[in-house]
Amino acid sequence: MSYVDRIIAATEAKNADQPEFLQTVREVLNSLRPIVDKDEKYEKAGILERIVEPEKTVMFRVPWVDDQGKVQVNRGYRVQFSSSIGPYKGGLRFHPSVNISVVKFLGFEQIFKNSLTGLPIGGGKGGSDFDPKGKSDGEMMRFCQSFMTELYRYIGPDTDCPAGDIGVGAREIGYLYGQYKRIKGCYEAGALSGKGLAYGGSLGRNEATGFGAVYFTEEYFRKIGRKIEGTTFAISGFGNVSWGVCRKINELGGKVVTLSGPDGYIYDPDGVTGEKVDYMVEMRASCRDMVKDYADKFHVEYHPGEKPWGRVGADIYMPCATQNDIHREDAQRILDEGSSRILIEVANMPTTQEAMDLLMENGVDVLPSKAVNAGGVAVSSLEMSQNAEHLSWTKEEVDQRLHQIMKNIFHNIDDAASEYGCPGNYVAGANLAGFQKVADAMLAQGIC
Repeated sequence: MSYVDRIIAATEAKNADQPEFLQTVREVLNSLRPIVDKDEKYEKAGILERIVEPEKTVMFRVPWVDDQGKVQVNRGYRVQFSSSIGPYKGGLRFHPSVNISVVKFLGFEQIFKNSLTGLPIGGGKGGSDFDPKGKSDGEMMRFCQSFMTELYRYIGPDTDCPAGDIGVGAREIGYLYGQYKRIKGCYEAGALSGKGLAYGGSLGRNEATGFGAVYFTEEYFRKIGRKIEGTTFAISGFGNVSWGVCRKINELGGKVVTLSGPDGYIYDPDGVTGEKVDYMVEMRASCRDMVKDYADKFHVEYHPGEKPWGRVGADIYMPCATQNDIHREDAQRILDEGSSRILIEVANMPTTQEAMDLLMENGVDVLPSKAVNAGGVAVSSLEMSQNAEHLSWTKEEVDQRLHQIMKNIFHNIDDAASEYGCPGNYVAGANLAGFQKVADAMLAQGIC
């Protein structure tokens, strides 16, 4: 049995109840065979054994009081996966689906994503099974304060700098940072990113993940001789990332024709443009989590309980919502429809392994999320730099840096895929390029 196969088998045995984590471990480690099989130094130093095991995993209870005076208890997590190239960096997610498997999969992916940015940041992730939907401002504040009362022990500017993720926006970051500052008794701006502009945040952060995804797509299109102008995109979600994607695609002359939510999807053949993009912000702020609101307001098709994949004849399918959004049957529909040979992942691991295998076996280019959505963490890291140096860059300066980072990421993964004998396989290229920097740092630092 090869080194990679042994580590996959051992990881499966130890984490049998963590399907999301195991899916991403299999995908990443299988991609790394061209590197680790040809040089025994990785096995000798136990690189794979160490990289699949978090440096620290924290799980804690989060008691809080709702508006009726009743005590509620949720579970909180922080998984600090790798600090080989810098302090842990990764978001906090508040959503009922959060569990240890989800947090570990996200943290493991974050190692490679952060490495791809070229910035000195390690990988981590955290969150809670708390549901922000329908909560008052007071309830959100009390929950965030309780969550930070435990989390503060494990974070700091040179240790771990969490950001926001699903369910954690500017309001939540504000409450979290306020409690951190209150407990620590000092102003450490670099302890959290995604902060408001009034207290150390960066311009351009809200748009960063969506804009970065489109910049990455633009560079890929340049390679294959296409342009975003005139291209039709079907995307999922209607949150912050989808909003950024819509804005930048519109700016570059493309057209987004679908949005989705837990309740179904809408099809807007005229495109999500102008006031419709602005309305996405209202939809998100309402906490109703229903894309039907868009259909009611703009009188477009609404398909309850369905997903847009393979149903609307788009040129590009671009999942922006959450993990495991595209299953094998969705992939088969995309293939049967025949209009798109490109899948651009923006959400973290939106495609199941079965769907991914089917698409790639049939010649569909898959651009992986760990590369495509790296713009968010890149700008979070730029926020850390501004905090450390007491700087405040303009939105244009941040956007220029973001654009260059995303171009570099595309070319790095494209080059890595070619170097290791799998040209055009961007999934493998992202894992290979991200791993190399982290593995080199681990080798240099000895067994730790």
